[in-house]
Amino acid sequence: MELKKMITVLSEAYGASGNEEPAAELALGMLREYCPDAEIKNGNVIGRFGDFSDEKKSLVLDAHIDQIGMIVTYITDEGFIKVGNLGGIDRRLLPAQPVVVHGREDIKGVVCSVPPHLTSGDSEVLSFDDTAIDVGMSKEEAEKIVTYGDYITFDVKCRDLAGERITCGALDDRCGVAALLRTLEMLKNCETAYNVTVIFSTQEELGERGAKIGAFEIDPDIAIAVDVSFAYAIGEDENKCGYLGKGPMIGISPSLSREITDGLIDTAKSSEIPYQLEVMSGMTSTNADRYSVNRCGAKTCTVSIPLRNMHTPVEVIDVRDVELTAKLLADYIRRDV
Repeated sequence: MELKKMITVLSEAYGASGNEEPAAELALGMLREYCPDAEIKNGNVIGRFGDFSDEKKSLVLDAHIDQIGMIVTYITDEGFIKVGNLGGIDRRLLPAQPVVVHGREDIKGVVCSVPPHLTSGDSEVLSFDDTAIDVGMSKEEAEKIVTYGDYITFDVKCRDLAGERITCGALDDRCGVAALLRTLEMLKNCETAYNVTVIFSTQEELGERGAKIGAFEIDPDIAIAVDVSFAYAIGEDENKCGYLGKGPMIGISPSLSREITDGLIDTAKSSEIPYQLEVMSGMTSTNADRYSVNRCGAKTCTVSIPLRNMHTPVEVIDVRDVELTAKLLADYIRRDV
């Protein structure tokens, strides 16, 4: 599948943290093209790539399959659906957002918004305690379809922007999933320097829970977490951001392996792959944090795809960065012969 199309299909699949099944099943079908024995275990999509040898070290490529969302907490007497958050949703964008409530059947709704004409002009950022979803039903009608604990995602489709840029609501981290699938495509019929396992992990937005159990089961020697990181937009601190279209961001942190970081940098230089550095002073807030302390620990690094408007329905990436991420990983894993 063409890369942009793959990113689009993955990003439009539903899969809020804790309810990743639709997105996971889709990704599983794609992964089985390269890992025929791939399966879903405890929510994680896991596949072993190529031939394994006792002489090789084990390497895990991880990207999380879940997305931010909301969960139904109760239904008011007027039929409005009250919610809690799944992950760090940017609450500034909540009012008037279209959503899908995944109940006994999927139903459309909108986050309630008080018109500016009826406010004092001093509106505050909406809290989740004050957030409600209007599905156009009475309480009795809604209760036939919606149950406490049902999941909610933003109702958004991917859109092309100028050049190779696209916007969607779940690019974090479906573009990382696409990057790993593209990596495997590049590695087809190649000898690898490692025993490679791919994991599309669950519940990253709820504390890297899927990566924790996946890391314990696989127990890799090396782990590379492919996620997204902040791309510069107007008004932001350029020193804390990468740039769209300038390649993957290789992580540097005291919690990461400098050996793997330097290996990725050397690979980028020798393969003439554009790259950026992402310096973090402590933990990475990615699945890498789980792998680095698993059992006896794994040598871990992050490779991040620059993304604007993180944790909103209008995240933006440059598809070229996804392709370059895949090329970097493939060249790092490919054995020189």
